[in-house]
Amino acid sequence: MRKVFARSAAAVASTFVVAALAAAPVAAEPVPQSVTWSADPADGVGAFNSVQCADGHFKTATDAAKGKVWVAEQLAKEERCEAVGPDLAAGKTFYLGWSSKYRVTDSTSRYVFQLKCSPSSGTANHPIVLKISGGKLQLEEWTTDHTSVKLWNAPVSNDQWHDIAFRISTDRTKGTIQFWFDGERQTFSDGSATYTGTTIDGDRNYLKWGVYHQADETATQWLGEIRMGGSLADVTG
Repeated sequence: MRKVFARSAAAVASTFVVAALAAAPVAAEPVPQSVTWSADPADGVGAFNSVQCADGHFKTATDAAKGKVWVAEQLAKEERCEAVGPDLAAGKTFYLGWSSKYRVTDSTSRYVFQLKCSPSSGTANHPIVLKISGGKLQLEEWTTDHTSVKLWNAPVSNDQWHDIAFRISTDRTKGTIQFWFDGERQTFSDGSATYTGTTIDGDRNYLKWGVYHQADETATQWLGEIRMGGSLADVTG
């Protein structure tokens, strides 16, 4: 005679639960971030290698939209108000990201970001520059013979926040630049989304944020946290 084994309702229910869990999609593990350097206003200026500014005019403040931010206030007749970030090496690829707003009320162009090299003479001097000029934010690449290549520009207004991000690979003649403005990948003046050229030169290369170029009126840049990392996600958002 065939034996029949009864199963309790609880056992049957348990079997269905286990089967359902096994069939459910497995949530992806979060991708670990790779932030290699950052300058958070909440932590003070210690992240920067140095500050080149009139005393007390590179500082922090509280912004209604962003919270605690950096303030680089270049006084009238002063040459610069900049903070110096990390040194760079050739043959590397990295992402940079931050948010900025600007106040420039005269017609003198101001550099607001530089990838700077030294010595200044006989080199590209500043292979990558963001500047405010004529009511526009402009991106330039400078060649080894110190010739400017105008890559991109967009109109900006005083006191409005914008998001900036770069992907940079460093090489004296075959470096690359990719650029995001307000979250959108930008196309350069040559029609490409990746520019190839000089991104490093000289004996030492490093990053600078602030305001540079002497003028008759004070100019100011505000910056949120600045991050360097291994992916776009590391340095944005």
